[in-house]
This record gives sequence, structure tokens and C-alpha cells, in this order.
Amino acid sequence: MNAIGVIGGNGYTICSGADDNIRIWDIETAKQLNVFKKYCTRVNSVKYGSNELANTILSGLNDKIVRLWDIRSGQQIQVFNGHKSWVFAVECSPLVIKNIDEVVGGNSNVICSGSSDNTIRFWDIRSNKRQLYMIKGDNIEDNGIRCLKFIVLKKKEKTKNVTYDLNLCYGSNKGPIRIWG
Repeated sequence: MNAIGVIGGNGYTICSGADDNIRIWDIETAKQLNVFKKYCTRVNSVKYGSNELANTILSGLNDKIVRLWDIRSGQQIQVFNGHKSWVFAVECSPLVIKNIDEVVGGNSNVICSGSSDNTIRFWDIRSNKRQLYMIKGDNIEDNGIRCLKFIVLKKKEKTKNVTYDLNLCYGSNKGPIRIWG
């Protein structure tokens, strides 16, 4: 089956995930450039890496694993285990972990993933597989995490000053959208 399930893009190419592989496509010619087949089960989410993760793709699969791929070689670079069910969402975090007590913005070394096990997990790519943090969704109202997105929201102060906060939004199987900030 070659149905495209999910798409990510970087301006020149798009990546797609399907039942058995991840593909990279040239936008101008619509030609397939690369296929990542090794270790692939149903691909639920693909995302181009950013900043420190340039030339990489993140994938969330039915095998409960988050994988980091090298675009040029098509090879798997890292595997992140910990979810108890299908991974439906992967995202590059704009956060950087300098040490366990210091979280700052900048070039990301953190990825996150959401799963039908009703968790969002944060991973440090430098420590190869180390889980940093976990958010547990509401078992009754959420029943699994479907999508993730980091957004910056404006916050108006009483003095009319505007500040900006980084927030993680997630969508769930039962429909609610939640914002963590």
C-alpha cells in the first residue's frame, strides 16, 4: 500500500509516511528521492528535524518507537523507547537542555512524542535515548495523544506590556485540545 498518511516539508522536499516506509520527494519534479524501509512499521507521524537536527527526520510508528533518521543515508541514527502503545505525534522542541536544572530556548536538542498510551515524552538526543520528562494525559477525557505543536502565545499584562510564552498544545483521541505552558 502506498497511501501517504502524513507529510512534512523543508522547502525543497517533502517527506511522507505510509504503511511500510518513509519517503522523501522532490517538490519540483515530484520524483521520489529516497525510501527508508528498514525497521518501518506503519508510520503515523514524520517531521523534519530543525537546527541541530538538520538533515534528519523524526518518525512515530505503530511499533511504539520514536526513530531519528539521517536524510542523506536513509539510515536510522537513534531509537527512543518508552511508549507503551502506538506513537502518533513527533515534534522538535525549541527547548535546549544544558544541564538537568537549566532549560533555555535556542537550537534544540530535545524532541517530544505523543502516543495512544496517553503520554507525551521528552527526549534528549545528546544522551541517546534518555527520557527527560513525561506528561500524562487525562485517561477519561483524552484517551491518547494524537498531535503536538509548540506555539508562542501572547500574554497581555495589566500594564499593557505584551510578553510571549512558549506552550505545548496537544490534541487527543476524544477531541479536547490542551495547552501546557
